[in-house]
Amino acid sequence: MATIVPETVVPDEPLLAVAPNLKKRLSGVTATIARLVPLQAIRAPVAAYGPGLPADVPIIGTTRLLLEGYRQRSGQPVFHARRNTEMLLGVILRDLLRGRWKLLFTSASQRQHTAYSRFLISRMDHIIATSAAGQAYLKVPSEVVHHGIDIGEFSPPEARSSIRGSLGLPDRPTIGCFGRIRRQKGTDVFVDAMIALLADRPTWQAIVLGRATDAHEKFLNELKEKVGAAGLADRILFPPEVPVDQIPRWYKALDIFVAPQRWEGFGLTVLEALATGVPTVATRVGAFPELIAEGETGFLIEPADENAMIGALAPLMDNDEMREAMAACARTYAKRHFSIESEVETLLAIYRRLSNESGVSAD
Repeated sequence: MATIVPETVVPDEPLLAVAPNLKKRLSGVTATIARLVPLQAIRAPVAAYGPGLPADVPIIGTTRLLLEGYRQRSGQPVFHARRNTEMLLGVILRDLLRGRWKLLFTSASQRQHTAYSRFLISRMDHIIATSAAGQAYLKVPSEVVHHGIDIGEFSPPEARSSIRGSLGLPDRPTIGCFGRIRRQKGTDVFVDAMIALLADRPTWQAIVLGRATDAHEKFLNELKEKVGAAGLADRILFPPEVPVDQIPRWYKALDIFVAPQRWEGFGLTVLEALATGVPTVATRVGAFPELIAEGETGFLIEPADENAMIGALAPLMDNDEMREAMAACARTYAKRHFSIESEVETLLAIYRRLSNESGVSAD
C-alpha cells in the first residue's frame, strides 16, 4: 500500500485525477477508492476527496479541490465520479464554476438508469462500466474495466486449519457466505441449502459473515431461528461483523465460497475468494458470469434456486480432489486476469488520455 499521505502533505503539484467519495458510511464505492487511490498515488499524482476513507488514502480538502480546476498545466485534471452526487459535483466544478476538468464516471449498475442519472451521464466526458452486463444498460459509448484484487493480500494460507484456530472456529471443512445479510443478497437461500447439505455431512460447517442493518435485523433473526430449529446452531455460524482489514483472514479459513445474490452490481467477494484459492459457487447476476470459469474455478447457478445450489455444492464437498484442483485453478485464474495492478494501470492510462484530450463534454 502507499505511504500514509494526510491532506496537509499531499504534494502541491497539479493532480492528474481526483476520486471523490461523498458518502460517510462504508460502501462498495468507498472500498473501491480505498483500494485503488493509494496504489495510483504511488505511480501518479492522484488523490481522493471526501469523508470516510482510511488513513493511507491521500486526501485533498475543498479549497485544493476548487483550485485544481484553475491551475496552469499541460492537461486537464480528471474528476472520477462513481455516484450521481459525485457526477453532479463534477458538473458544478466544470460547467458552473468553469474549472478545466475532465469528467469520468464509472457505472457498476445493472439496471435501467433514471432520467436524472442519464442526464448526468450525458454530461460526462467518458464512461466506464465495471462489467459487460452493466455496459449493456448504458446508452452512451463506454468501455469495460473490471475490478481487480490485491493478490498479495488475498492469497492461500499455508494451513487452513491453523487459520481457523486463530479465528476461534472449529477445525472443520468450511463453506462461507460473506457480505451484507439481507434478502437481496440471497442469504436465506444459502442458509436453506446449508441446512439440507450439512444434515448429511457432519464434518462440515458453514459461516455467514456480514452485517444486517436495522431494517434487516428481523430477517437475520429468522435465519438464526431456522438454523436452531434444525439443530445446526453449532455448525452454521453467524460471527459478528469484522473490520474490513480482517476479511482476508476469514477467506483463508474457507474451503468453498458461495455468492448467493439475487441481484448484484459487480460482486468483489467472488474475486477475493478466487484469489485466496477458494472454489466458488455464484449466481448468474452482476459480473459473476464474467469472473468465474465454469467448471474450472467454480460453478454458476440461477439466483434463488436452492436445489441448484445444493447440486453444485454437493460434489465439491464430497470430492476432495475436485475441490483442490479448483482451488489451484482459482488462484491462478485470479492472478492472470484480475490483479489490482492491472486495474490501476488501466485507469491511469484512461486518466492520461482524457487529461490530454481537447473538448468539453459528451452531450
